Amino acid sequence: MSALDAVRARQSWSKVGDTAPGREELLALVAAAGRVADHSSLRPWRLIELRGADREALGAAIAQAQGDDSPSTKPLRAPLLIAVVASYQPSEKVPRWEQEAVASGVAHVLSLLLDEAGWGVIWRTGHYTRSHPVAAMHGLADDEELLGWLYVGDKPPGKSPGRRKAVDARRLLTRLPSTQPAVAAAEPAENEKKAEANAEKKSAKKAKKKAKKAAKKAKKKAAKENPA
Repeated sequence: MSALDAVRARQSWSKVGDTAPGREELLALVAAAGRVADHSSLRPWRLIELRGADREALGAAIAQAQGDDSPSTKPLRAPLLIAVVASYQPSEKVPRWEQEAVASGVAHVLSLLLDEAGWGVIWRTGHYTRSHPVAAMHGLADDEELLGWLYVGDKPPGKSPGRRKAVDARRLLTRLPSTQPAVAAAEPAENEKKAEANAEKKSAKKAKKKAKKAAKKAKKKAAKENPA
């Protein structure tokens, strides 16, 4: 199956069976998903797999976040939950929103790969996703945020995936407006002024550096000719 075919065939599965991919299969898919575009290769993400009793612990954390008396049964809807974590890294070049986009990209590509491998997947979130009890249960650090979970299981026979409307590509892929605002006409002149000012600053800085170098050279020469 080509990448185009895999993307076209992907659907969200709201209900899945009790079988899930093993850790070794999952590791291979995660390694591939990690190839998404990543400015400065910061790897601002990580994934947490929840199986068995882990899901019950999440249900208890959700109940605490919502103030409920009974644990939530939502995490029990799939045998495997993969928590998607944005793990922000210090960077002067890559803003926080861009790092979150990388984490989201990894999750989406992983969902495609799992679907192509024959597994049913749906990305679930909720208002409790960024609550303190749920974050603490996942062991998140101060510079990390939860983006939701991929619910994974086998595709039940006879069941169909969720419906998706066709994408109107012509409406969503556009060109720049044919007419720009009047203020745009003033931008070139303003940019030229800025460019000239920057050029003058660079020139002055270069001349100062050259004069300093010449003075240092002259001083050194004088010291050789007139030793103390």
